[in-house]
Amino acid sequence: MSAVAFILLLLIGIYAIYFFSRSGKVAEMDVETSIDKNLLEQNVLFYKKLDETGRRDFEADVRFFLSHTRITGVDTEVEELDRVLIASAACIPIFYFAKWRYYNLKEVLLYDDAINHQFESKGNTDRNILGMVGDGVYNNMMFISKHSLRLGFSNTTDKHNTAIHEFVHLIDKADGAVDGIPELLLEQKFVLPWIELMYEKTNEIVKRRSDINSYAYTNKAEFFAVVAEYFFERPALLETKHPKLYAMMVEIFDTE
Repeated sequence: MSAVAFILLLLIGIYAIYFFSRSGKVAEMDVETSIDKNLLEQNVLFYKKLDETGRRDFEADVRFFLSHTRITGVDTEVEELDRVLIASAACIPIFYFAKWRYYNLKEVLLYDDAINHQFESKGNTDRNILGMVGDGVYNNMMFISKHSLRLGFSNTTDKHNTAIHEFVHLIDKADGAVDGIPELLLEQKFVLPWIELMYEKTNEIVKRRSDINSYAYTNKAEFFAVVAEYFFERPALLETKHPKLYAMMVEIFDTE
């Protein structure tokens, strides 16, 4: 075989590998992730309140999230309900932002119950983390408790949803800082009023004059996430008890 023929065959081989690998990736991305709409109907109140068009859009968002984000069980099986609930928690806060994507999330690790800061889920009494957004070597990862995930959607009378809380942290983080000021969603003219409102409401929490979870007093990032939980879980109650806060949440999440 001549050198020219050898080089030609080599080039053909490289092209074939490149072509088929690209074709495989495209085909994989084109496969539509299926979801059980009954699980949405039975477990996601936000979805149930949408009209027919809104439901189709929400279903598309859920499928997109599931086709681009790994969900891995660490000490528990990831059931279809878990996949649907995690994806729903991701889609609810950004539902009215058609082009929003969680570029800062690649994988969700699902634990059976709470973990500690060493990511241990068994045999320790200091396991008090129900959800967490990773940082450093764990960047682009989220950790969440299955028990807390399911409780957040099954209890529709409280103001808590751990999964939504963590995805709001990711939204906050998308501008480069987890500081309670979602600059990608909040117009500049609303930043100062938002900061002033956070200060006002945290003072009410300190004085025990508020029904907002006291965890919101931890820092500005937690305040934003806790209030977002309240907003998506009990919007009518938030509007009644905290009208200015409700109006600001509507502005941030563009829900009206």
